Amino acid sequence: MKIESIHLKNFKAFQDVEIKNIPKMCVFVGANGTGKTTIFNAFSFLKDALTDNVHVALTKLGGGKGFQEVRSRNATGSIEIELKFRQNDRSPLITYSLKINEEEGRPIIEREILQYRRGSKGQPWRFLDFSKGQGQAVINEPEQITDAKELKREKHELKSPDILALKGLAQFEKFPASKAIGDLLENWHISDFHIQQARPERESSYAEHLSKEGENLAMVTEFLYKRHPDIFQEIIKKLKQRVPGISNVDSKITEEGRVLLRFKDGDFQDPFLARYVSDGTIKMFAYLVLLYDPKPHPLLCVEEPEKQLYPQLLEELAEEFRDYARRGGQVFISTHSPDFLNGCEIEEVFWLQKERGYTVVKRASEDEQIKAYMSDGDKLGYLWRQGFFAGANPQ
Repeated sequence: MKIESIHLKNFKAFQDVEIKNIPKMCVFVGANGTGKTTIFNAFSFLKDALTDNVHVALTKLGGGKGFQEVRSRNATGSIEIELKFRQNDRSPLITYSLKINEEEGRPIIEREILQYRRGSKGQPWRFLDFSKGQGQAVINEPEQITDAKELKREKHELKSPDILALKGLAQFEKFPASKAIGDLLENWHISDFHIQQARPERESSYAEHLSKEGENLAMVTEFLYKRHPDIFQEIIKKLKQRVPGISNVDSKITEEGRVLLRFKDGDFQDPFLARYVSDGTIKMFAYLVLLYDPKPHPLLCVEEPEKQLYPQLLEELAEEFRDYARRGGQVFISTHSPDFLNGCEIEEVFWLQKERGYTVVKRASEDEQIKAYMSDGDKLGYLWRQGFFAGANPQ
């Protein structure tokens, strides 16, 4: 699955922004406060709305203040989020759009639409269309239909006008578009790895996927070592290439039932516990565990991967993220590092800047000066450091 465009309107710092032709690996740069994290917030908001309802999602994102805090300052009208995506290279373009407003101090879903576009011409086929808790949805299997006249629609009324209609359809295999976006929102992952969370010994438990802050790294290591030895050996191979001297990594369960993460240096007989290993070594290992997950996330968002990593490793880390995207998972990354940006391709990079108090998004590949310098052999990180990304100086 691949997100092709995102349109945000009246959503925090984004008064009206559309990001089109999004690549499999997408990198956002910009000064503090320009809205890099807000792009990730759009997905967390949709996930919370799908899991609970729009009221709960607004309260969480707005720090308890709800709709008025999430809507762009001085804005009127509805908050709008639109995603366009494909399930695979051969599938039709699917659009999911959501408009949220307030009535009598309570948030309501003003409009929710899910539609396909079959080919490049003609009107899209609308499979879900709800407003304020009432609407209609197609009930026959969309992929077996060749003519819009064959669509069978039923009217429905939801329990509350702040509940997503998508929430129901996403549970059924016979509605592939609804299920696809439901799976995306339920299984997207944000990584904000904290070294100090990964170092301590932890009570033995079970974990298959690395958590947001990485506190379960030892448990996931144990899982990969036992259940996916081939993948685990590939991770160790990559780590050896990135961190000279490290010959192995394993986890050990103590008699007290705690899990220890251990690193083996080829020059020493006994392994080191994680608390004695450098920050850069642990973080590189954690990213490899994340990126070689046997069940990759459909969307992986990573905030500032450069923290605690040696600058010379960052270009290689960018290539690891790109490999992850090639294997099927889309990646969004925010960064303040020119060294990381040096490992990125011009089509992958967007920069954010503020204009009249709101965020605008620009694409590096559409800037003629940047394109010319890149054609002459320059790297994006050097150009960023020299001020060619207007309004987005690295900090």
